[in-house]
Amino acid sequence: MQKIISYPISVIYYLCFGFCLAIFHPIQWVCLNLFGYQAHKKSVDYLNFFLLRCTNLVGTTYKIENRETIPVGVPLIFVSNHQSMYDIIAMIWYFRRFHCKFVSKKELGSGIPSVSFNLRHGGSVLIDRKDPKQAIPVIKGLSEYIEKNTRSAVIFPEGTRSKTGKPKEFAQSGLKILCKYAPSAYIVPVSINNSWKMVRYGMFPVGLGNRLSFTVHKALAVKDYDFVELMAITEKAIVEGVNEYK
Repeated sequence: MQKIISYPISVIYYLCFGFCLAIFHPIQWVCLNLFGYQAHKKSVDYLNFFLLRCTNLVGTTYKIENRETIPVGVPLIFVSNHQSMYDIIAMIWYFRRFHCKFVSKKELGSGIPSVSFNLRHGGSVLIDRKDPKQAIPVIKGLSEYIEKNTRSAVIFPEGTRSKTGKPKEFAQSGLKILCKYAPSAYIVPVSINNSWKMVRYGMFPVGLGNRLSFTVHKALAVKDYDFVELMAITEKAIVEGVNEYK
């Protein structure tokens, strides 16, 4: 029944969502080319604010836990499970003070109004998942960027999103590079719940009435751990924070 009800609501939702992407694309261009990084970043923040408001149309609500525990004034590496594109929208807005930059697949770097422009010009990096060697210098560059500018990287070690909410096995390579070349960074594990339910039927229709939660766990100073231990603690915290999927 929910799926049937969702069809007409999803049409309205996607019209609003698409309008936001379309209108903010030229806004981003103007902000970046005429006013620089800070103005562009602000435009991206508010793009994602309006995208979140669009999700309210389908009954989506958000809960962010322990955000106040995130260290400030240091480079950060947010490490999270991945359930849908709504993970990214929420993190950009709710963690906006930390200047989140994403490790994304190269396919997202073209063809999507606003989103592709931000990925190409906002400090995030695009990797070819079929070519691991290409990813190494790209992720190294991101590490050096957050280290120099005291900003944050976001990485989803599962590689691809979970379609059921059940966490997949974490890959180590990307996070290892980030830690190696951003030695003063703190890892911030984040557990995401219920985002997958937004796309439980695929992209259309949208799942209705979901409460997405983002739980921030204890930050870990990269310099205080060897990588194997750091990876184990991070993965354990994230996985244990993911609710039983249904």
